[in-house]
Amino acid sequence: MEWFSADDYWFARLLFLRALAAVYLVAFLVAVNQFRALLGTDGMLPIPRFVARVPFSRAPSIFHWHYTDRFFATLVVVGAVLSTLTLVGITEILPLPATMAVWLVLWALYQSIVNVGQTWYSFGWESLLLEVGFLAIFLGDNATAPPFLMLIALRWVLFRLEFGAGMIKIRGDTCWRDLTCLNYHHETQPMPGPFSWYFHHLPAPLHKVEVAGNHITQLIVPFALFLPQPVAGIAAGCMIVTQLWLVISGNFSWLNWMAIVLGLSVLPDGFWRTVFGLQRLENVLLPTTSTPLWWAVLVTAVALLVLVLSWAPAKNLVSQRQAMNASFDRLHLVNTYGAFGSVTKIRWEVVVEGTTDPHPGPETVWLEYGFKGKPGDVHRRPPQFAPYHLRLDWLMWFAALSPGYAEPWFTAFVTRLLAGDRATLRLLRHNPFPDGPPRYVRARLFRYRFTSRAERRATGDWWVRTEQSTFLPPVSLSARTAGHRR
Repeated sequence: MEWFSADDYWFARLLFLRALAAVYLVAFLVAVNQFRALLGTDGMLPIPRFVARVPFSRAPSIFHWHYTDRFFATLVVVGAVLSTLTLVGITEILPLPATMAVWLVLWALYQSIVNVGQTWYSFGWESLLLEVGFLAIFLGDNATAPPFLMLIALRWVLFRLEFGAGMIKIRGDTCWRDLTCLNYHHETQPMPGPFSWYFHHLPAPLHKVEVAGNHITQLIVPFALFLPQPVAGIAAGCMIVTQLWLVISGNFSWLNWMAIVLGLSVLPDGFWRTVFGLQRLENVLLPTTSTPLWWAVLVTAVALLVLVLSWAPAKNLVSQRQAMNASFDRLHLVNTYGAFGSVTKIRWEVVVEGTTDPHPGPETVWLEYGFKGKPGDVHRRPPQFAPYHLRLDWLMWFAALSPGYAEPWFTAFVTRLLAGDRATLRLLRHNPFPDGPPRYVRARLFRYRFTSRAERRATGDWWVRTEQSTFLPPVSLSARTAGHRR
C-alpha cells in the first residue's frame, strides 16, 4: 500500500518516538515526586475529594474506580518504567499489537493523572502530551512502515501549537504588535532560567527582532509544514531553532521540548543521511513485513476521527474570541494551544515566611522559605529545571498576579507548613525550621526586577526586590483549625 507508507521517515519516526518517551518519563517522574503533597489523600487538593464530586464522564480516570496513595504511586512507577523501556528501544521491537499496547498504557495512565490533577495539571503542555501520545499509539513498530496519515496528523498538531500561539499574541497585548513585549517578558515570565538575566539585557532593537522572528515563525512558517519536502523540513527546522532559543531563555516545563519533538517527525530521512550518514542504518530501518490490512484500516479510522474532532479547534484558531489551551473533548484528543496573549510588565513574587515566636510583634524574626525554582533569594541565580516541572513554584507565580489564583490550594499549603508536613517540605529548596514547624506563617508581596549591569557588578545580585503589601497576615495552626471548624 504505497499510499499508506511514508518510506522516507523511518529515522524520523524513531527519533520522534524516543524523544516522546523521554518527555513521558519526565512527566511521570514529576508525578511520582510531587503527587503526595499536591494531590495525595492528605494533599492540598486531594484526589479522593475531587472524584467524589466530579463524575467519571467529566473527568475520565482510573482513580474514579480506586484510589490510594500507594496505588497512584504504583501506576506512576509503571508509567516511568514503560517510558524508560520505550526510550531505550525495547518497545519498538515488540510485535505490533504489543507496541501499541505499551503506548496505549502510557497514554491512559497519564490521562488518568491529568483528569484528576485539577489546578496543578491545568496547562497546555499536559493536553499536548496527551494528544501527541494518542497519535503515537498508531505510529507502528520497527516492522511496519511509518503511516503517512499519522505523520500528517503530527504536523497538524504542530501547526495548531505554533499558529495558535501566534494568533493569541497578535490579537492580544499591544506590545506584541509594536514589538516591545520582550522588553519585559524575560524578566516577568513565570520561572526565569539561568540565562534570562542576559536575555533581558539584550539591546531593545534586538528584542524587536526577536518578536518579529517569533511572528514569522508562528504565523507564516506553519503553513509550509504541509508543502512538499524540503520546504516542510525547512519549516520544521526553523521551529526547532526557535524553540531551542526559548529553552535557553526560560523554564516552560516540556512545552518547548514537545514542539521540538513534533518538529523531528517532519524531518525526512534524507536530511539525516546528509548530516549523519544514515545510509549505514538502512538495513536496520527497512521493514521486515508488509503492512497488515487491519493496521491500515485502524490508522485510517483514527485519522478520520482526528479530522472530525479538528473542526472546533480549527474554528477556534480564526475566532475573535480565541480560547487558549482548551480541550474540546474529555480525552484531550484534539486541542487548542497558545500562551502569553498578555505580558505582565511588572514582576510580583509572594515570599512565604515563618517564625517560632508565640506572639509575633514588630521585633519578631521571620525566616524565609526557599523555593526550588521561583525567585526568592536575590543572590541566587535563576536555575534551570525544564523540562522538569515544578508545579508549586509555577502556581506561586499566578498567586502573585492575583489572590484569586491562590484559592483554594494556598491556604492548604500554609496549613501544611504549620504542620511541618514532610511531603510539602520536600517540594521546597530550603526549610528554615529543620527542628520543628513554625508557630506562625505569613506571606508578603514583593516587586522583583532584574539588577542592572552596574548593580550586578557592585553587589553580585541577580534581583532587586521591594516590599509592596501583605499577601497573608500571620496565621497559626490553631487559627487554621478553628477557622476550618467554623
